[in-house]
Amino acid sequence: MISLPDRDEAVQLINEAVVSGARQARACGEIGIALRTLERWRRGGALNADGRPTARRPAPPGKLSAGERAHVLAMANSDRFASLPPTQIVPILADEGQYIASESSFYRILREESCQHHRGRARAPQSRPVPRHCATGPNQLYAWDITYLPGPIQGMFFFLYLMLDVYSRKIVAHEVHAAESAGLAAQLIEQAVRRESVPHGVLVVHQDNGSPMKGSTYLAKLAELGIRPSYSRPGVSDDNAYAESLFRTCKYRPGFPGAFASLDAARAYMLRFTRWYNHEHKHRNLKFVSPAQRHAGEERNIFARRTVVYEAARARNPA
Repeated sequence: MISLPDRDEAVQLINEAVVSGARQARACGEIGIALRTLERWRRGGALNADGRPTARRPAPPGKLSAGERAHVLAMANSDRFASLPPTQIVPILADEGQYIASESSFYRILREESCQHHRGRARAPQSRPVPRHCATGPNQLYAWDITYLPGPIQGMFFFLYLMLDVYSRKIVAHEVHAAESAGLAAQLIEQAVRRESVPHGVLVVHQDNGSPMKGSTYLAKLAELGIRPSYSRPGVSDDNAYAESLFRTCKYRPGFPGAFASLDAARAYMLRFTRWYNHEHKHRNLKFVSPAQRHAGEERNIFARRTVVYEAARARNPA
């Protein structure tokens, strides 16, 4: 809603534009209103205020009476239906030849009477904040996940455990196993921490909500290493985007076989991929330096050398 002083100011600006030679419709477009809106404001010869706040809105003809609302509340809160939602209550009553109100009316009345809450003994849905972390250097924030690698026959898979440093995108640990478990996940994180010499108490590890990420063996290892876990929100597929993006890079490489004849073949491929990705691949989001170079802090010298080359080329050919 636009207040009366704002309407008055807008009309004055439009009038000034029209006096200066602009078309009224174009002037209204610059303000952000339609010509019909301006005509409605001026209806009756004077500038009109917005009438919606003071408008009288008659009750809809099909509105439930006070008695009908009380009947809906009594039925929804009865012992028979106390643990059922309206989506269950309405069809049950219909099967018995009764119709009190629609499902949306049930929900609306329960909400207006502060009765719309979790029912039954199951845990109510939990709202979780968006996971937000900022890595300003290597070995501060890791992300990891598990994905399937096709095996020699249809329906058989190997499991790729892959962990990367979010700051540098370097693969800090990877393993391929025939199963997934919290114990193997604990081995992966310990391998990464030992290999990178991560200090105690500085690392955050982000993951999704799979059972290996929630297992007691894995959580005990995180506590032992002084690592703070971070989890994706349930049902949100892109909260672990770094790991998912790396899986896509891995599986869409030209040398990816499509299916692996054995566990050893899958491990050999992942070893080759990790070496290429960490040391040869020029990462687009790292301004085309390799993850290993970013992890080691070499990118500034590389950018400086590139600048010298580009400036020399510009000096040779200024046009």
